[in-house]
Amino acid sequence: MNFTISNITKGIIAGLIATLVLTALMMMKKFMGIMPELDPVHMMATMAAQKAGMETNMMIGWVMHFMIGAVAWGSAFAVLNNILPTKNQLTKGIVLGIAAWFIMMLGPMVMAGNGLFGLALGPMAPVMTFMLHIVFGVVLGFSFEKLTIKSTRV
Repeated sequence: MNFTISNITKGIIAGLIATLVLTALMMMKKFMGIMPELDPVHMMATMAAQKAGMETNMMIGWVMHFMIGAVAWGSAFAVLNNILPTKNQLTKGIVLGIAAWFIMMLGPMVMAGNGLFGLALGPMAPVMTFMLHIVFGVVLGFSFEKLTIKSTRV
């Protein structure tokens, strides 16, 4: 697969689809009362507000959530696609999802005061976030594959 602007656009679209699925799962988890304290959108909104010296605005957290999932990780998937292991897009998506999880566990979770791997939220925090990132990766890889296959048949 060649690196083109078109592939980056497809990566962003695939990232948006994956982020929408991840968001739906996060909301279902919250509404079911499963680990309501694990709320990355609120975590990002709170961190941004603290840095800016203003009140927490959840819209900022949602924008950050979608920008990171769609633009950052979607673009990264398109750009890194040739060097990610295997030829299978689902597997490539899982690898990127795990990388995203690892970065989240070592960066934002710690910066938000939730400890390394979010363990201050309890032992289920890294497990739950890992599972969500695997789903994100599967949907990302699947969507990207469908978008790129569709364009090669036209």
